[in-house]
Amino acid sequence: MHDSVRNMVGWITALKQSKRAAETNRNAESKIEASLKEKGVLVSSPEDIEELSLRGYGVSENEGLMLTFYEALFLLGKGIIAVKKEKTGGKVNFQTLLQRFQSIDEDAWVRYLVYRDLRSRGYVAREGFGLGIDFRVYERGEYGKETAKYMIFGIQEGQPVSVEELARSLRYVQSLKKRLVLAVINRRGEVVYYSLSQLTLK
Repeated sequence: MHDSVRNMVGWITALKQSKRAAETNRNAESKIEASLKEKGVLVSSPEDIEELSLRGYGVSENEGLMLTFYEALFLLGKGIIAVKKEKTGGKVNFQTLLQRFQSIDEDAWVRYLVYRDLRSRGYVAREGFGLGIDFRVYERGEYGKETAKYMIFGIQEGQPVSVEELARSLRYVQSLKKRLVLAVINRRGEVVYYSLSQLTLK
């Protein structure tokens, strides 16, 4: 009797382990394949392009869907995509991708942290319009239906920013009838948001 119970428990345990292994394999197999390019990360599969586009990722190009480096870093960190080198097919890990981003953008880490935080809060964030604007941000559930409501200006705590630069960005954003939000990365790597409506010099 005891042997039968032990055998049954062992069989159930083995079954659970097999199920977990199968789920892990399915998750690994279901990752979206992408290739590292000079200016971003490219997704070529039509099905994957449609899925990511609907969720507010990437820009359509002739070859497929081009993800920005911060989009690719976020998706890679979430285990949604697998990035490979274009020529060798070798695997590209998070650190390698970040270093590539940092080689072309000195504010790469700040941009990534702000983007990751916005996405984690359920917002769709798209590339900004220049003048210090890092991202256009859509209200939850409004991407593809309404225009972006917020414009994000990201900085690191202690980083000097001129009042003139902020004022110029604020005037530009207000001319578009949007709201300017200052995203500050504190020393713990957390993002704190401040809404800017006016700048007064005294």
